[in-house]
Amino acid sequence: MSKYTRWFIPILTLTLAFPLIPHSISALPASEFKDRAYYEQRGDIVWEVPTEDKCIAFTFDDGPDRRQTLQILDVLDQYNAKATFFVVGERVEKYPEIVKMQLAKGHEIGNHSYRHPSFQGLNKDNMHNELSKTQQAIYQATGYKAVLFRPPGGFYNETLINVSKANELKFILWSWHQDTKDWRSPGVNKIVKKVLTNARSGDIVLMHDYVANSTQTVEALKQILPELKKQGYSFVTVTELLTHKAQPDHQLKKVIH
Repeated sequence: MSKYTRWFIPILTLTLAFPLIPHSISALPASEFKDRAYYEQRGDIVWEVPTEDKCIAFTFDDGPDRRQTLQILDVLDQYNAKATFFVVGERVEKYPEIVKMQLAKGHEIGNHSYRHPSFQGLNKDNMHNELSKTQQAIYQATGYKAVLFRPPGGFYNETLINVSKANELKFILWSWHQDTKDWRSPGVNKIVKKVLTNARSGDIVLMHDYVANSTQTVEALKQILPELKKQGYSFVTVTELLTHKAQPDHQLKKVIH
């Protein structure tokens, strides 16, 4: 056995027993290990609202659209339902009269970015521009200052949360069990079943008022709203839903005493 072989065998044995780890956990960004519970407990992000009150918030992303948004507004009117529309800034500039109509009917407008990009590839400055330009577009069209933000695709990280706060916007996502995936046009029955099967107090339902060449969301709402109304649910904006949030036990004790 050569002297090189005598050195090589122990080194190989150690390598197989203790393989090298390219990146230690401590070297990775802390934000990668912050889950939903972390942000939810801090109040940084809202997925749904814990409440015993029978109310649900329907939300619609990606509009406004001169056809689908108007049809959705008509259906909402029929059932005295209020909703939150997370609008895209460049579409607000295209259809400012629709956004004015939404507010006039008692609905809420939220910020959904200016050009609907993937925030995962944006730096802090670009994130800020997306939010601030949309805020400006909404305000110029209506005189209304949006207070809610929802990112395209539901993406979030520490940077985007801080940018949202800097723009005085509450970060809103949706109930995981109420993602209708209507943007895929899965069929009216699937959308209806998704909402009705999973409905519970405090839900935030994700839908869209701009889906290319589709009327499925509108048709699904025509079945969903009357059925939920029969079950005793009321339909509120996200901001109103937040006012129904149940108080923790320790806060209730303070109120009682």
